[in-house]
Amino acid sequence: MTISLTGSDLTIEDVVAVARRAAPVSLDPRAREAMDRAREVVDRALQRSDDVYGLTTGVGSLNRVSVTGAPGETRTFDRSLIERHRVGQGPSAPPEVVRAMIVCMGNTLARGFSGVRPVVVETLLGLLGGNEPEVRILGSIGQADLTANADLASGILDDLALVPGEGLALLNNNAFSVGWSALALAEVGTLLDAMEASAASALEAFAANPSSIHPGVAEARPYEGLTAALGALREHLEGSELFVPGHARNLQDPLSFRNAAHVLGAARDALGFARRQVSIELNAAQGNPLVLVPEDRVISVANFEVLPMASAMDALRLGLAPSIGASAERSVKLLEHSWSGLPTGLTPQESDTGLAILGVAVSAIAAEARSLAQPVSLEVGSSSIAGGIEDRATMAPLAARRTSEMVALAERVTAIELVVAAQAVELRDEAPSGRGTSRTHTAVRKVVPFVGEGDDLPADLEPVVALVRSGRLSAEG
Repeated sequence: MTISLTGSDLTIEDVVAVARRAAPVSLDPRAREAMDRAREVVDRALQRSDDVYGLTTGVGSLNRVSVTGAPGETRTFDRSLIERHRVGQGPSAPPEVVRAMIVCMGNTLARGFSGVRPVVVETLLGLLGGNEPEVRILGSIGQADLTANADLASGILDDLALVPGEGLALLNNNAFSVGWSALALAEVGTLLDAMEASAASALEAFAANPSSIHPGVAEARPYEGLTAALGALREHLEGSELFVPGHARNLQDPLSFRNAAHVLGAARDALGFARRQVSIELNAAQGNPLVLVPEDRVISVANFEVLPMASAMDALRLGLAPSIGASAERSVKLLEHSWSGLPTGLTPQESDTGLAILGVAVSAIAAEARSLAQPVSLEVGSSSIAGGIEDRATMAPLAARRTSEMVALAERVTAIELVVAAQAVELRDEAPSGRGTSRTHTAVRKVVPFVGEGDDLPADLEPVVALVRSGRLSAEG
């Protein structure tokens, strides 16, 4: 199915489809008309010699300097504006992030508030399918992703002669951070599905008290995320021996088990909030200046201020970090005899270290993941940049990148919990009996065998990490 850019209805799922599944993209005819009308307003402003930022004036501290002149000189200004902003540093963004960036930039320009011609969007879309330019990840403070956008925009300069105002429009948006955020949100959704599966498996392996996931918990405390997490855990454990009276080993289990639904629910609430904010930015005009067609004028604004999205991504990492820590703690407790009642290391003979070393690994990875929760949207810009005009920063690209990095670490923590829970439930001489936990156990055992006495640990857990990423561990199956 072709995704049609209208400027108003692009979804996170659309971005993922383009970035990861090469879904085709086109410019909607209605968007083309809106862009043409906005361009007419810009052309009339030029004819009147209106003072318009980045159109008839310089940018940043040079906003009082006129750049009007012969048509050739103005076109040179727009092209050089892009090239002068190509100061990105560090490694290149993953190709899927660049593809997400392209579709996000195309959609924000398609809204018709920037004054660029439809051909600009069509040329950008032509970069999809293996023609994506290198976009470096370092150098943007998030008040428009200037350096990343310059890398991308330079990819169309050989194929397209820009007209006045288009150079700044290509720079003055947050497509890089919005696109990366959209991909990160999709990753978080899949991760939380897997974390609920691993938490359910750990509850069964621990012979935990199932009263902690009673439906009355959410009735008494009706958070949407808590309700969803409780429902997922109960669905995974439907039919489990846990619910047989007398099966639970403790009246009250450690909090990492007893509060699993609450902690995962908080992450789900944070994800829901972040999705709403990113969905707005996907269909927002983020540029400066802003073309107002009904008023036939162009005004200076600050719509590149994406603090609502950057702070939401910060909040998401803060909401996700406790779930990562709880997952690691459940693994450690299952590996310790004093907590699980099973041999330390989870092998038939306690003299064998078994899986015990995984407790060290999972603690280290979880600690690194939690360190990424530090908010970045509270960073402040230097008042010396651009003569003091650009004295704000959202660090939105960093907020998006850190979220994706946290997910990658959390996938490994979840993989370890799945392996430990699978080992523990078998060592307890019980087959997983929940509808979902049985399915999860089978999936894990297809890629990692039971570790018997004297057996080596699996060479690596990459197949389990791939299982976590696959999306096959959701409660719906």
